[in-house]
Amino acid sequence: MKRHFWIVLILIAAFSLGVAMPAAAQQYKPEFKNSLVVGPTGPWGEAAAKFAELLKERTQGRINVKNYFAGQLFAGKQTNEFTLLNQGVADFALGSTINWSPQVKELNLFAMPFMFPSYKALDAVQAGEPGKKLFKLIEDKGVIPLAWGENGFRQVTNSKRPVRSPADLDGLKIRVVGSPIFIDTFRALGANPMNMNWGEAQTAFQQGTVDGQENPVVSVITPYKLWTTQKHITLWNYAIDPVILGVSKLTWESLNPQDREIVRKTALEVMAWQKKGARAGLEGSTEAVENLKRNGMEVVTLSAKDLEAFRAKTRAVYDKWVAEVGVDLVKSAEKIVAATK
Repeated sequence: MKRHFWIVLILIAAFSLGVAMPAAAQQYKPEFKNSLVVGPTGPWGEAAAKFAELLKERTQGRINVKNYFAGQLFAGKQTNEFTLLNQGVADFALGSTINWSPQVKELNLFAMPFMFPSYKALDAVQAGEPGKKLFKLIEDKGVIPLAWGENGFRQVTNSKRPVRSPADLDGLKIRVVGSPIFIDTFRALGANPMNMNWGEAQTAFQQGTVDGQENPVVSVITPYKLWTTQKHITLWNYAIDPVILGVSKLTWESLNPQDREIVRKTALEVMAWQKKGARAGLEGSTEAVENLKRNGMEVVTLSAKDLEAFRAKTRAVYDKWVAEVGVDLVKSAEKIVAATK
C-alpha cells in the first residue's frame, strides 16, 4: 500500500511539472534557416542579421536563426525561394515580392509599370485592403507573412547614353529579373531585356555584353558600385520592390504561442527599421542621389510630364497585367493611390 501511495505521488508530481513547464524550456531544432537573395550588406541583409540576433536574445536561444545569404538555399534560382519556404526547406525568408510572384501572381501588383508615384501611396496600399488580401493569399499557400519591408523603387542604369524618353532605350540590352512583367515592360519600351542571375549580370556589365540593368539605388546600385561599369542613371520609379519577412507555416506551427508572438513583434520592429534604411537618402533627403553624382554618374530625373511618354508606351502591358493580378485588387490599389497623391 505504501509503495502504491508513493508511486501515485511521483506520477502526480511528474504530471504537475509537465504542465507547469515554462515555454522557455521548450526545445526546438538547433538551427532555423533564413533565405535571402542578397548578401549581408545594405538594409536588406543587415535586417536579417538584426532579426536573427534579436530572436536569439528574446527567446533565450530557443530560436537560433542562421542566415543563408546570396541565394545559398535556392542555388541561384531566385524564383524557387517561395517553394522552399512552403515546403519547410527554409524556415524563414526575407524575400522580394518579385521572386515570390511566380507562386503568388497577385504580388505582380507592385511591378505594374508606373503605378506607384510615392512611398506614401505604397504604404497606404500595404496598410489597406490590398495589403491585407495579399497577406491572406500568401498564408493560403503555406507561408505566414510577418511584415513588409522594402528593396525600393527600381531605377534604370546603362553604359551607353542618358535615358530621357522611350526612344533612348531602343535596342539597349537591359538585365531584368526573371519575371514576365519586367520582360513585357522593357520590350514595350523598345529595349532588349536580358533575364540572368545577378552574379552573371555583374560579369556581363564588366565585359560590356549587357548595357544596363534596373534596380533600387540604396540596396543595389550603391553597394554594388554600379558606377564602375555604368555611367548613366534615370530616376523614374517605374516599379517598386517590397520585400516580405515570412515564415513557413510548418515552422510556425512548431512554435509555441509565446514564441510566435515574440517572432511576430520582432519581425514588425526589424522590418520598420529595414524600410527606413532602404529609403535613407531618398525620402526627405537627396544624399543617396548626390552620392551617385560624386561617383561619376550622370543622373536624369524624370518629371511627371516626362513620364507620360513612358506610361503611354507601357499602357498595353499595364492592361494585360490587370487581368493577371486581379481586376478587383488592382482597382482597390488604384483607388488608394489616387487618394494619396
